[in-house]
Amino acid sequence: MGDIASRIYQDFIENGRYMYLVQGLGNTVIITLLALAMGVLIGVLIALVRVNYAQADRKNPVLAVLNFICGLYLTVIRGTPMVVQLMIMYFVILTGNISPILIAVISFGINSGAYVAEVIRSGIQSVDRGQTEAGRSLGLNSRQTMINIVLPQAFKNVAPAIFNEFIALLKETSVAGYVGIQDLTKGGDIIRSITYDAFPPLIAVALIYLLMVIGLTRILRVIERRLAKSDLR
Repeated sequence: MGDIASRIYQDFIENGRYMYLVQGLGNTVIITLLALAMGVLIGVLIALVRVNYAQADRKNPVLAVLNFICGLYLTVIRGTPMVVQLMIMYFVILTGNISPILIAVISFGINSGAYVAEVIRSGIQSVDRGQTEAGRSLGLNSRQTMINIVLPQAFKNVAPAIFNEFIALLKETSVAGYVGIQDLTKGGDIIRSITYDAFPPLIAVALIYLLMVIGLTRILRVIERRLAKSDLR
């Protein structure tokens, strides 16, 4: 017991080494939240392009080009590892005096957008076509109908899936250390490199991730229950 206590003291208390985890956790949360916001924005835009292309005249050259670009984007992003995308963005595309955290936000946001796009597209397609016809009969144009009637229902349908993407994104940010970002995982690795003791810092990192995921999962369940109640009204 004394050995465990001394290892915990050496790894976390001595010289305030726990701050590596605190700072890493802060960076992880910042990257995750900003990347998710960016991913949702990208996902909505791509979903709208693909849905409009599927529903409209496919001879429209502008829609055809945009749909091709979106399809290529989805294929490339979903077909390559996140860590490779991050390293390409850091070492090849966004080289120079750019904050590594900003590069991580852009990289994870672009990656997340590919998955969110398909989620939102399925949500839009799950809305009954009668809703669109009802909006048009009320005098709304196609853009107003999509924004005021279709998208709110689509987001409601896919809210649990988007929240699950948030949880997955939180865990994916653990590879940010590959480009020198002190995220939560990197913070634990720094402690390990100083103390040459791997077990306590790695377990601490795993427990922090686990607690965050458990907390987010419970929030997701509350959201799902509220959405289910609203459907019964």
